[in-house]
Amino acid sequence: MAGRVLGYLLICRPPQQTIAQLSEALLASRSAITGAVTLLAGHNAVRRFRSAGQRVDHVSVDPRALEPKGFSASPYQEQAALARMALDLLADDDSERRAILEEAAAFYDFLAERMPVLLDEWLDKRADHRRTARP
Repeated sequence: MAGRVLGYLLICRPPQQTIAQLSEALLASRSAITGAVTLLAGHNAVRRFRSAGQRVDHVSVDPRALEPKGFSASPYQEQAALARMALDLLADDDSERRAILEEAAAFYDFLAERMPVLLDEWLDKRADHRRTARP
């Protein structure tokens, strides 16, 4: 349902819709729409707002939705460190668990190294796109 709500908000006119309008357009219950909007708002994909003097909320795509998130190296560095701590606890164990943890540490190291590079690449590509995009 969240995907349907987000997809509709990306193409609908006007770009701000009420829960009732979304419910009617998507042939879904108001409670299903409200749940999807709550989920999407929690991820900054949509925003829910009420204009002064109105008694009904409107929902629209949040401009922050396309800001790159999740490119920080630190969560992956932390996961790699946790895997290494677990490896220390299994120092005398030559089981499959060690192999899994060793691969996990290597994978998280890889992600920690690549994420900042990917972010830089995306920011460059986005800047190029914005320069060449139609006005």
